[in-house]
Amino acid sequence: MQSSLLRILLAGIVSVSATPLFGAEKEWITFENCQLIDNPSNDGDSFHIRANGTEYLVRLYLVDAPETASRDANRLVEQATYFGISVPQVIDVGAKAKTFVQDKLKEPFTVFTRKASGLGSSKIERFYSFVQTKDGDLGELLVANGLARVHGTKAAPPGAKSSTEEIQKLQDLEQQAKQAKRGGWNTANGTSAATASVTPAPVQQLPRAPLPTAPLRIATTPAVNGTKTTSAVTGKLDVNTASKEELEKLPGIGSATAERIIAARPFHSADDLQKVKGIGKGKRYEEIRDYFQ
Repeated sequence: MQSSLLRILLAGIVSVSATPLFGAEKEWITFENCQLIDNPSNDGDSFHIRANGTEYLVRLYLVDAPETASRDANRLVEQATYFGISVPQVIDVGAKAKTFVQDKLKEPFTVFTRKASGLGSSKIERFYSFVQTKDGDLGELLVANGLARVHGTKAAPPGAKSSTEEIQKLQDLEQQAKQAKRGGWNTANGTSAATASVTPAPVQQLPRAPLPTAPLRIATTPAVNGTKTTSAVTGKLDVNTASKEELEKLPGIGSATAERIIAARPFHSADDLQKVKGIGKGKRYEEIRDYFQ
């Protein structure tokens, strides 16, 4: 009896030992002839798609397009600092990135994913992916046109041995975009995002042969160019020089409140906004304070 129990226990130990402690790297899955699904939450680097009759939410590897709304002050300030522009300007760049992606994904496209979770607050789980359009890799196109920064979770594209070569290519495209003053880099030099140049640059087609890799993070260095309404160090607005248009892009600030802010100038600091009618010392002040120096 003891011998039988011992054999059962040993078999159980062998079975557990044979089970990997960590899941093996998933193989690449290729979705062809994908379609973009119109959704209010879509932006330049995260969007809903339909593949094989199923809806998915994809998040691009390696790149980060600016947010399209003033929901997260810290993230918007970080993005604005990177481009050397103000928060309202970076929101404009984000809107332009969203429109750019909509245009590129009008025709069927291909998605490469391992279904690695991209986090996010959507009810549909986001998967990190590479997206191939008829004009080339979507992330490369965004960076080449100054509509995204080289930042975020990284992985080697399908068929590549590591992410190093792709990151270097993206960084080169970013430098070219800065020199050509495209997208957000045009805005950093005083041109509005609405008129920023978008001239698609040719990019290499992604191979489809799968190769495993582990997602890591990319270290980035923020830009230092500034504008007269934003700090070159933080990307935050100057309470005494921000335009009405910039103020109206902040949460809870409409035309009337923006005009009252301008009329109450000069302020000793942004804390004086609490004295402006329509803001006060409550929730609205707390929502907008982090957008100012």
